Amino acid sequence: MLQVNSSNSFLGKIVTVKMDRPLGTKHPKHGFTYPVNYGFIPNTISGDGEEIDAYVLGPNIPLDTFTGRVCAIIHRTDDDDDKLVVVPDGKNVTDQEIEEKTKFQEQWFKHVIVRQK
Repeated sequence: MLQVNSSNSFLGKIVTVKMDRPLGTKHPKHGFTYPVNYGFIPNTISGDGEEIDAYVLGPNIPLDTFTGRVCAIIHRTDDDDDKLVVVPDGKNVTDQEIEEKTKFQEQWFKHVIVRQK
């Protein structure tokens, strides 16, 4: 059974991401190439009714799955589809690095980066 999850409950947690758009693949509708691995957290539901999406930052090879820590959330203020930012456990990334690595897609949405307090 799928459950509705608040993306904020994932901050700091270890999760496994299933890639549906590995690094180097093209978006099926918009044609851009993914410069990072992008996928979802199985058995979750986000605000848009789909599984919670995640950017995987760190590994620079295409992946099928990845287990890492949620270091931040990209909270879209004009869309009901937050994105988790997942990195290898122990790796730190700055807000600027997150903005640079996700700009290919997030440039079209108003958003803020949410971190653990």
